[in-house]
Order: sequence, then structure tokens, then C-alpha cells
Amino acid sequence: MSDTSKGIPQEQLPSQELHPPPMPVINLGHLSLDDPTVRPRVVNDIAKACCDLGYFQVISHGISQSVMDGAIEAASEFFKLPNEIKKEYASDDIRQPVRYDTSSKDGISMSRAFLKHYAHPLCDWLQYWPQQPPIYREYMAKYAVEVRVVALKLMEAILEGLGIGKEYMHEKFEEGLQLLSVNCYPKVSQSDTSIGLAAHSDYGLLTILLTSCQGLEVVDRSSNSWKVVQQLPHALHVHVGDHMEVLSNGRIKTVVHRAVLNPQEARISLASIHGFALHEKVSSAKELVDEENPQKYKESSFNDFLEHLTANMDNRQRNFLESLRM
Repeated sequence: MSDTSKGIPQEQLPSQELHPPPMPVINLGHLSLDDPTVRPRVVNDIAKACCDLGYFQVISHGISQSVMDGAIEAASEFFKLPNEIKKEYASDDIRQPVRYDTSSKDGISMSRAFLKHYAHPLCDWLQYWPQQPPIYREYMAKYAVEVRVVALKLMEAILEGLGIGKEYMHEKFEEGLQLLSVNCYPKVSQSDTSIGLAAHSDYGLLTILLTSCQGLEVVDRSSNSWKVVQQLPHALHVHVGDHMEVLSNGRIKTVVHRAVLNPQEARISLASIHGFALHEKVSSAKELVDEENPQKYKESSFNDFLEHLTANMDNRQRNFLESLRM
């Protein structure tokens, strides 16, 4: 679930494709080491990446390569199904638990097919997932469960790095929402647009992305240019969303990103978007609000975001995060 980005000159920003500067890569396994000096350093690295950039990559995250490969395989096999099977999940209703489309009305989908479905609590949503291909539910569920564990670890570290403690609103994070956006971008050709998904930010707290090949770009705020996200073996890409900016009262900024088509091959991406439950409001942490730093955002929920999308079907330039600014 995404939102268009207001004020970003999407196609005019220069690209750093030829010589992209290194992106933070964080060994998540170090969070669990017994050495009491290691965890604070990793927490600081995560907090710094969030505050300075809003994105980073993680390795040693605990998800096996076979589980990651299985999720990519399940997604790829789904998009190879006959159109009549895939269209069983097609809907214009953005509140459907499972939704397939090839040309979204969200104003940002340029050249992609996608399948979106909820994944937590898994026991509530698995029954709605596609039964074809036969491996889909099993393989995608394994990945969904394990990537959510990664998200919870990252949230604890980010909250700790913000100085509000890793137990902050722990139950709300545990009971929170997980949305899987499963995407297929075609191989670029001379007659195609090079953009698969236009510039946007994600509504939630955290997005964790698994991709089959290179194609993700993020806006680097320091240079105001597009930055190509490196494709590292066994790494997951992490970026923060609109509600993280709200929760941190602006200390962490949401990340504008886009998908470009790969000239060598079709690309599969699995975006696992994490946030509070449907009607649970996210507000700026009171510990981060004072006279010098007054509250900058109105509280909102995922349901509010869906209502925003519905109300602005014909006005995609009205950005959700902008509507929350005070």
C-alpha cells in the first residue's frame, strides 16, 4: 500500500546509477550477541541510518536462503498462471483481503502486476490467499512469518535508538498489521516506459523488501538524486514509512522510492509493510514532543489511509503524509 509523493520531480532528478555511494549494511545478528558493548553499537547504527537516510540493508537476519528463494518462486509461479485464474482476485475495492491488478488506479503503477494480501495474524488471512500455484500458501507463509520477526527486532532497535525504549507500545507492534505487496515488473523493452512504479512513500512504519534482481531506487536527500539500491546476496532492504515519521515526530523522515524496469530480466519484489492494526492510531511519541519540538503531525490509522485513498481517487497529488502535518 503506497502513497504518491508530492513535490518530488520524479523524472527530473539525476541518477547515481553509474557510481552509487555505499549504502549502510547492518549485521542484524549482532543484536543478539552476549557482548554488552555490541548491541548499543548496532542500535546506534540502525538509528543513524534511519535518521540520516531512512533506509539500509540487513544481513544475518535469520531468514534462510531457501525460505527467501521459496517466496520468490511462489510469487513468480503465481504471475505465470493463466489470466483467468489471476483475475479471480481482481477487485477495485482496496479493502479486499486479497487484491490482484495489472494497471492500478493509484496513480503510481506504470508497468507492473501485483497481488496484495494481509499476512498477520496469519491464521485470519491465510484462507483468502491464492490456492494456485500449490506452493504459494506454504512458501509465502513461511517467509511472511519470518520477515515479521525481523520487523519486530528492527522496531525494537529503532525505538531504543530514539531514546523511548524498545518496550514502547510493545503490544501494539505485536498485534500490528502486516501487508504483503507481491509485485512483478516486466523486462524493459524499447517500447516500454522504464518506470515500473512511480515515486511514492509507504504508509506504514517499516517496509522490508526482498527482490529477485536490481530495480529499486530511493531519493537520496543529501544530493536530491535517485540512488540505485545495491543487490547484495542474502540481504533485505529496509526503509521507513509515513507512520515512522509521525511516530518519531519528524526525527525520521519517510523514504521516497520507485521501481525501474530491469533491462536484463523480469523482476519479482516482495514488500512486507508493517504497521499498527487497522483502526489503531499512530501519534507522535510524547517523549519526543516538548516546547522546542512541538507535535508536528495529527494521529492517524491504516483505516484513515484507506479512506484517504478512496476520497482522493481523482486527486493523487494529495499526499497522505502532507494531510497529517500540523
